Amino acid sequence: MSGHYDDASPSLGERLLQRELGTTERATAFYDRQVHAQLTPAMARFIARQSMVFLSTADAAGRCDTSFRAGPPGFVEVLDDHTVAYPEYRGNGVMASAGNVTENPHIGLLFMDFTQDHIGLHVNGTAHLRADSDQRALYPGIAPPQAAGRAPMMWLHITVHEAYVHCSRHIPHLQAVPRVPRARGGGRNRPKDADYFTAQEPRYSPAYENAAAYEGAAAYENATARRPQEPAAYHQELPPERWYEAEPQPRPQPQPQPEWRGR
Repeated sequence: MSGHYDDASPSLGERLLQRELGTTERATAFYDRQVHAQLTPAMARFIARQSMVFLSTADAAGRCDTSFRAGPPGFVEVLDDHTVAYPEYRGNGVMASAGNVTENPHIGLLFMDFTQDHIGLHVNGTAHLRADSDQRALYPGIAPPQAAGRAPMMWLHITVHEAYVHCSRHIPHLQAVPRVPRARGGGRNRPKDADYFTAQEPRYSPAYENAAAYEGAAAYENATARRPQEPAAYHQELPPERWYEAEPQPRPQPQPQPEWRGR
């Protein structure tokens, strides 16, 4: 492994599977040639050209989250061969990635070139959060905010532990084209982002479902308690093949009305 670093060592799981599947020799050759404990100059130039990155984090219990960040080329700043950083702007307020970092600093970045060289770069390391003012005080040469008057909420400051290639096989070719704004009141019928995966299938919390079921059962009991009873002799006047007509039929339970909630 080039420039060995403790946190860049192969995991035990990797080695056990390699032994099981007979790929140990091939994997060792990959580690020795491709895995680096710091960014090479070619890697730094590659990151400076990229306008998107996929990132993965996990909380203290190991529950994973993946996310996506984009910006102008080079929005992920290469500060030196062991350090990169990117700005976090105001979003949906969930703070999934940044929140995970406060519990578990390990982070994985994947840069993908879909348009030119069709190759990728993995960068794994540990991150911590830093205020925008503190980051700029320490690194005055970093780029200004992407939009005037829109300062980052914070920066994720990442210490690189390992970096290695993602091969070009199966990477599709994508062509960058200008984004056409979606016309209001026209064009294809696309839901708003907040409704895209929820508008057609409203979901309720278990507590709401239980309450709705209880209220529906109570309403049914009240309705049936007030229903006049059929004379007991009624079905005796019918021939046996029609007795089913005299059996009281269950009344449909009132259904809770959908309650649309935004996250």
